Amino acid sequence: MDGKTKAIVAHITWIGWVIALVVNSSEKDELASFYIRQMLGLWLFSLVISFIPVINIVGWIITLVFWIISLIGAINGEQKEIPWVGSYFQDWFKAL
Repeated sequence: MDGKTKAIVAHITWIGWVIALVVNSSEKDELASFYIRQMLGLWLFSLVISFIPVINIVGWIITLVFWIISLIGAINGEQKEIPWVGSYFQDWFKAL
């Protein structure tokens, strides 16, 4: 599986993310690692947002928009960070 495919698979629910992580662990690819970190951050962001009642719906819409931006970047094969928080995700999860 090439890096672009692993990056796209990482966007498909938690199961896809785990599959991309396992496949990427044996043969590291920079693009796949980038999107694995982005998606872990986005999944955790959406989980935290879901517990805040006041901004719950707006948070889900923002998460969806961020997910679409990330997926488009993965499909195009370019490392496109999620706005505002993507650089933090890359720093926090650099071990992946």
